[in-house]
Amino acid sequence: MTIKLFKYLYFRLPILVKLLLFVFILMSLFGAIIHFVEPVQFPTIFDGIWWAFVTAATVGYGDYVPLTPIGRIVAITLMLTGGTMIAFYVSSVSSATIRKEHDLQHGKLKYKGHHHLIFIGWNERTRQLVKTISDKFPEIEIVLIDRTKRHIFYNEYPVHFIHGDATEDHVLEMANIQQGSRVLITADDSKNERQADNWTILATLAIRGNNKDIPIIAEILSKVQIENALRAGATTIIRSNDFMSLLFFHELSHKKTATPFEDIIHILSQKQFSHEECPKELMGLSFIEASQILLKQGHLLLGVIRDNTYQIHPSPDFVLKEKDVLFSLIKW
Repeated sequence: MTIKLFKYLYFRLPILVKLLLFVFILMSLFGAIIHFVEPVQFPTIFDGIWWAFVTAATVGYGDYVPLTPIGRIVAITLMLTGGTMIAFYVSSVSSATIRKEHDLQHGKLKYKGHHHLIFIGWNERTRQLVKTISDKFPEIEIVLIDRTKRHIFYNEYPVHFIHGDATEDHVLEMANIQQGSRVLITADDSKNERQADNWTILATLAIRGNNKDIPIIAEILSKVQIENALRAGATTIIRSNDFMSLLFFHELSHKKTATPFEDIIHILSQKQFSHEECPKELMGLSFIEASQILLKQGHLLLGVIRDNTYQIHPSPDFVLKEKDVLFSLIKW
């Protein structure tokens, strides 16, 4: 039973570990042999093992030298076998390092971290988001899944790249979806709206099937597909077309001095939206009273969500109630 267990554990070891183990066993064997053949020249087995490693590695310090014919035959045998094994081990380590580097660049290496962000789809929006996160939160790890780009220069972008289709389970497993903290699915720019939304919904289903708790942010282009994305398991829907249309409307309808695009980008780069239920100490207070209290805490109160209806900058005497959701701007 012990021998079977040893064989089972041995064959499950990585090839480099098995090679290193074999080299140690071989050097120890030659060290023991030379100690018993020439006990005067090699007083201890450890002296013999030291000589075996120095000889096989072609270092040749010369501090221990076999003098008898039998000892020299042992040395010749060591040079023909041990030296070859050490050279093979070194070349295997080099080959494994190059192979790992190649797999990392081409998205074939599994991510083994946890609490990481997972981005699906590489485009200009994703690139800008990666840059923003790396600037503001350099400690956050990002895993990027993309099926069209053959490789990402990970030394240029701080991401762990995985090449594949995010609707496939093995690709999500490579991204370690089970231990991720959040997923962002961006719309595929190479497809039309319907195809892009259908693929986003399919990817959402695959992600939810592999991790039932992870928050999923999905970019949906067509408004009619929002309900399907929510049913598939998306936590938050980003309606990029609606957002852009509203910005265009503001650009067209405001004065020439208005810059809604720049204003929105500046606000989002400096502030973060916060949603939280109305605290007990604020219930019964007016909107203006609650705004003054929250402003001292670093929250700029924008409005209230009551019964799924947004009350943007309500009247000053608007009274806060239980179950109201306050949304505000806070610094990063």
